[in-house]
Amino acid sequence: MSYEFTIIVPVYNEEDNLARVEEELLAYTKIASKTTKILFVNDGSKDKSQQLIEDICQRNDAFYYILFKENRGLSAAIKAGFDYADTPLVGYIDSDLQTAPSDFNLLLEHIKDNALVTGVRANRKDSFVKNMSSKIANGIRRAFTKDGMDDTGCPLKVIRTDYAKRIPMFKGLHRFLPAMILLQNGSIKQVPVQHFPRIAGQAKFGLWNRLLGPLMDCFAYLWMKKKYINYDVAKKK
Repeated sequence: MSYEFTIIVPVYNEEDNLARVEEELLAYTKIASKTTKILFVNDGSKDKSQQLIEDICQRNDAFYYILFKENRGLSAAIKAGFDYADTPLVGYIDSDLQTAPSDFNLLLEHIKDNALVTGVRANRKDSFVKNMSSKIANGIRRAFTKDGMDDTGCPLKVIRTDYAKRIPMFKGLHRFLPAMILLQNGSIKQVPVQHFPRIAGQAKFGLWNRLLGPLMDCFAYLWMKKKYINYDVAKKK
């Protein structure tokens, strides 16, 4: 089958969620507005996630996986997904499924006119501390990047693959994907999506990752913005 859209699913110790991930993503492939494949990126899980992933991929033709030798973090997992994607469009969703795969269709409606479309979590079902730290971090990041995005941490995005492959990822840069698209002179858009409480597994980000870490990453982004190389080829043979 010729696929148009790859959904990257970063996985780190999510054995309790993977049965539901299979069920919901398989259901989505049947209603997707683009022919869709699923790419698990196992970020060095220590639990039974890899065996479950292999079983899922054996049962389902549209499911594939990459296994890291060791844990390298969410940005590395997303970057690997971009590197291995072979479809015109790529997206990602967290394996905790606090966002709905069906909402990818909402984002795909706008990807023709944009290089990146990101979800904005409406009525977030997280704790007060998590919501407030995320809101503060987004405000700080927005002040640095001027990207106009309200919720870059939303784990539901669609990107044109040619833009995604040109993003020079570093640790923590998954929060700056819209800003990195703007550096390529691409257009971006945000669309409200559903949000749900985490049902199983453990959150991978604490206060440091969600608030203080992104502040440090802002300075890395400013350095990259200053040094970023962008060009358009006018003619070639």
